Amino acid sequence: MATVKNRNQLIENGKSEKARLARSLILNCYREALNQVDPAKLIKSKLTLKKSILNINDLSFDLDKYRNIYVVGGGKASGAMASALEQILGERITKGVINVPKGCKAKTKHIKLNEANHPIPDQAGVEGTMQMLDIAKNANSNDLLICLLSGGGSSLMPLPREGLTLKEKQELTQTLLKSGAKIGEINAVRKHLSAVKGGSLAKVAAPATVLSLIISDVVGDVLGDIASGPTSPDKFTFQDAKVILEKYNIWEKASGSVRNIILQGIEGLIPETQKPNDTIFKKVHNVIIGSNQTACRAAKRFFESQKIKTSLLTCSLEGEARQVAAELANKIRAAAASKEAIAILAGGETTVNVTGKGVGGRNQELALATAIQLKGVKGFVFASLSTDGVDGPTDAAGAIIDEDTLKRAELAGLNPECCLLENDSYRFFSRLEDLVFTGLTGTNVNDIVIALLL
Repeated sequence: MATVKNRNQLIENGKSEKARLARSLILNCYREALNQVDPAKLIKSKLTLKKSILNINDLSFDLDKYRNIYVVGGGKASGAMASALEQILGERITKGVINVPKGCKAKTKHIKLNEANHPIPDQAGVEGTMQMLDIAKNANSNDLLICLLSGGGSSLMPLPREGLTLKEKQELTQTLLKSGAKIGEINAVRKHLSAVKGGSLAKVAAPATVLSLIISDVVGDVLGDIASGPTSPDKFTFQDAKVILEKYNIWEKASGSVRNIILQGIEGLIPETQKPNDTIFKKVHNVIIGSNQTACRAAKRFFESQKIKTSLLTCSLEGEARQVAAELANKIRAAAASKEAIAILAGGETTVNVTGKGVGGRNQELALATAIQLKGVKGFVFASLSTDGVDGPTDAAGAIIDEDTLKRAELAGLNPECCLLENDSYRFFSRLEDLVFTGLTGTNVNDIVIALLL
């Protein structure tokens, strides 16, 4: 189970007994939410093997009918998923390759865990993905290909289309991540520059049976967006990819190769991604086994077990972090005025249009913007936290604030508005020792926002 490494410090930062209690409860809630989206736990709770019959939801697979069982995939949770799958299937697994983030602690015997970089793809990721494609190419109608996918799979399973270099894809990915584009928009572009995403892995594996077990990190759990949908149909086109790049003023900045591939696709000179009516999907089964809803519902149950009234606003939180902060602050301000003990929860993923020279992540920026919005409001504690333990390009999962945050910042010589303007939330919360550190949690189901008024 993932733990908050600096828990005691975060609690002690509360200036009142009530603030310390609220901070403790929020951190306990976060831990419980992470526990419920633990990848191994999800795999073991969803899959059952009785004799030769593998069951998941309403699907059944007689494993004795398959000559080979292969396992491929990638994502932040895929290592733990692979380890748990091995515990269920054991020697039935013929071979497998999974791309996992560097530092992954999962252990496997039959499935190779190939460490690669995230969020910017690297050559190790390319080599692992090529090995997966080799496995998929060798699979036939008597084989079962199990694909383990989770958030982070887009970066961890890179394989640029012919004519595009990894460096060009890295540069474009960096630009997209800083542009404020939503993850669905980023992945729409990625899919059209990839030889494995947008259903391409399923196409290579045909006519084998494909079972994808998926932990969603995408708002709305859109299959084609999770890890950019290697085994899912793609509703986007090359034209859509061009429109997205133009929307965020990236088209003219993109390399000539990127623009050339997209233009060739628009003209029909190179194949589109796989579309919903494609016959290759007749033997493809995509199953979501965990999502942000799983985590948020666990968080709600936790507070209810503490006899605290709880409001789950949404599991589809989206938008620019500063705007979302204003909306959440209104909810918290109204609750504070009622003087009613309540926990307010939301899940999803905000975005940040990086224009400053500072360092931070969407959760830290959301927390900082919320602190500014709630100036003068009493009795609240608020945290915005990633479930993967990594907020943007930082080593923190997010940050926690309360009614004294701005006062402490003033004493520390910090200007909250300037830090927000420079996208420098990491430095702000680092000085206050209110960053939340977990390290890699081994899972990824977006973010959790928790406000508590006692």
